[in-house]
Amino acid sequence: MNPYPKIQSIYKRDHKTNRFIEGDWSLPEFGYLAGSAWEWTEKIDGTNIRVIWDGSAVEIKGRTDKAQLQKELDETLRQKFTLELLAGQFPEPPGVTLYGEGYGRKIQKAGSLYLPDGTGFILFDVKVGSWWLKREDVYNIAEAMDIPHAAVLEREGSIFEAIEYVRSGPQSVLSAVPQVMEGLVLRNPYGMLLRNGQRIITKLKVRDFLYE
Repeated sequence: MNPYPKIQSIYKRDHKTNRFIEGDWSLPEFGYLAGSAWEWTEKIDGTNIRVIWDGSAVEIKGRTDKAQLQKELDETLRQKFTLELLAGQFPEPPGVTLYGEGYGRKIQKAGSLYLPDGTGFILFDVKVGSWWLKREDVYNIAEAMDIPHAAVLEREGSIFEAIEYVRSGPQSVLSAVPQVMEGLVLRNPYGMLLRNGQRIITKLKVRDFLYE
């Protein structure tokens, strides 16, 4: 039910080295829109979470319906996302899914750097019915529900500018302990779609651009 769409990497990869073939776009739309302004948010090294609200019940799931959540994270999520919280934010929902990243202690290698003393949830997208909400609406919901959201960096920019940014090995703006960020997620600010109806969205991981 409503799994978060797979985010396409920006370039195709060399089959022998697994490195990007820079300039060989994985989708032609990326090349066409490369010089446009994209929204940048920090990519978190965690586990994908869905909070599903149908107006009467809350479901908390991983990326797939069969995914098993880490016990401490599962308890954190169930304590936070109560019927009262969801009903207060979405009193008449046509089907709402909050997409975020579960992070913190014992979640992935960098988890304890983000949140050493527990586990948490960072909101990065909201879908209401068939509509993906705008960035500002996602942040307004996060603030109203008192949950963190994936930080928009100080500027938007082209794909080329984003590549140079991640190549510099920038520090995470979300981590409690200093560490290089995992990367960026780039979204088109106008919700443009591919011909198959999927959103135009991509990711840049720092490790893919630090060869030397």
